[in-house]
This record gives sequence, structure tokens and C-alpha cells, in this order.
Amino acid sequence: MLDPVIEVSQRVLEILYRYRRLDNSVDYDDRSCIACFEARRTKIDEFVRKGEPIHFAIPAFPAKSPNQTKVLGALPDLGEQMALGFLQSLCDYISHFYAPGARITICSDGHVFGDVVGVSDAAITAYRESLTDMIEKSDWTSLAMFGLDDAFGALNYPMLRDLLDRNYSSTLDELKESVRTNPATLSLFNGIHRFMFEDAVGMRGDSLSKARLRKESKESAYNTILRSNAWSRVVTERFPNAMRLSIHPQPPHSEKFGLQLMRTGDSWLTPWHGVALDDGATISLVKRSQAEKVKATVVWRYGRPSHFVAPHLGIDS
Repeated sequence: MLDPVIEVSQRVLEILYRYRRLDNSVDYDDRSCIACFEARRTKIDEFVRKGEPIHFAIPAFPAKSPNQTKVLGALPDLGEQMALGFLQSLCDYISHFYAPGARITICSDGHVFGDVVGVSDAAITAYRESLTDMIEKSDWTSLAMFGLDDAFGALNYPMLRDLLDRNYSSTLDELKESVRTNPATLSLFNGIHRFMFEDAVGMRGDSLSKARLRKESKESAYNTILRSNAWSRVVTERFPNAMRLSIHPQPPHSEKFGLQLMRTGDSWLTPWHGVALDDGATISLVKRSQAEKVKATVVWRYGRPSHFVAPHLGIDS
């Protein structure tokens, strides 16, 4: 007879695997890797054996992209609402077969690298406050926010970023070496670089050459990853027992588990880099330019743009 603890943990993992975001740049995966499944299951076992809510931590929901060809505005919209609702629904579903349920700490990383990606601290704070309001009004009690000021205290954000850099960051040379030698790091760099370049073209494409923008966005990508990795070390330090989730596609055998927050044709797209498009059958995450290409119209809710409604099914990916 199967150990009840193991049975619960396996059911939790089976749910997560349905929504897995896997790095497709690698030509193999670990779906049949018993060692990987068991390592993740053991992490969950620790909570179940103690009768505690299963704890997940996910660095996510930093701020809206400043590139208006991707997003509708600077504040959360239907994309964020659906993504947060999905995370809460995971916890709700787990509670149906495991009474203590689950909880997810959203480790908001906007203030971590806002200066690198060109988003002001004021805009990041407004975004986070709106997310918190959304969580509270929806009574999503399994979700909690955690940010740079929660980790280090009430200092100004440049000082907090300086603390992060000095105490948790690796060097640029170390990162570049990892990009050269580690396929997983290279894939992450390529994904972040693509976003940085797209944003640069969307915001400054009329004033600078693409070659110049590509070079600048490459440096921004390196700095974003350095900060993101430093924040990841803080998250691990503060929540050592939590199972780590990620909004980025993760390579096979990674300790982090890539999770797709909502339906999209782009495995790297997130609600803060896209818009929700309702085609009458499903709601998908796309770039704003894609929604406008099919002449979708904007729906407003609570005094601000919420999402797009398409006049017909299907869009170009």
C-alpha cells in the first residue's frame, strides 16, 4: 500500500506537470526521470509529513514592460488577474485532497532590476500595490507578496539594490563564462536578451540603429540576469524549504520548476510583457501588437484598459 504522504506529494506534482514550462531549446527532458521526480516529491513530502501547507516560492510579477507595443498600460490588467487566479486555483485544488492545502509566496522582483529595464521605482510600487489590492479584493488567501524592502528593510531602493549587489551577486565575468559553457544559462540569456531588444526597439527604435540597440540590450540582459540571480539567492535564503517555481522555461533536471501561468503560444511570454486576448473561445496571452494586428478592440474595466476582444478566431503567433 502506498504511503499516504507519498500519495499526496505525487498528486501535487501531477498537477504541476500539467502546466509545466519546459525549455524547448534542449532536445531532451526529464518527464521520465525518476530521480528528478523523486527529488521534487521529497521537497513536498517535508510539508505533508508535518501536516503543514505546502509552500511554493515564485519570483514573478515585477512590473509592466515599458514597451507599449506589448502591454496596455503600467498597471495590472486581466492578464495579471488570470495569472494570480490560476495560482490561487492550484492551492484550492490541492486543498481538496490535502486539507492544509498550499500557499504561494510571490517574490516580486520589480525593484530588483527596475533601474536596468527602465521602469521607475514609483511605477513598480504602484504596480505592486495594485496587485496586492487585487489579491485582497478577490480573497486569494493562499497568495502573499514579498519584495526587496521585505527582505532588507525600509531603505530607499537604490540602497536596497546596492545591498543586493554587494552581498548576493556574482560577477559579470562569471555570468559570461556561464553563458559560454552552460546551455541553460545561454537559453536564459537569449530569452532575456530578446525581451530587452524588443523593448528597446519599441521605445527607441526611431532614434537609434538596431545594431546599437542590440548591443545595449545585450548589456541590459546581463545586468538583469545578475540581479535576478542575486534575488534568487535571497529567496532561497529566506524560504529554504519552499519548492521553487519559475515563470521562465526551465531546463531538464533543473531544481526550479517552470510554470505556465496562462495560455500562450510563446513560452517566454508573461502577463507583464503581454495582453489578454479573448477570441470568444479562449483567453490567451499575446503581445499588444498582435492583438491590434487582428483589429481586436480594447475592453475597459475599473477605469483602465483590461484586455482585448478579437473579432474572429485565431491570430498569428
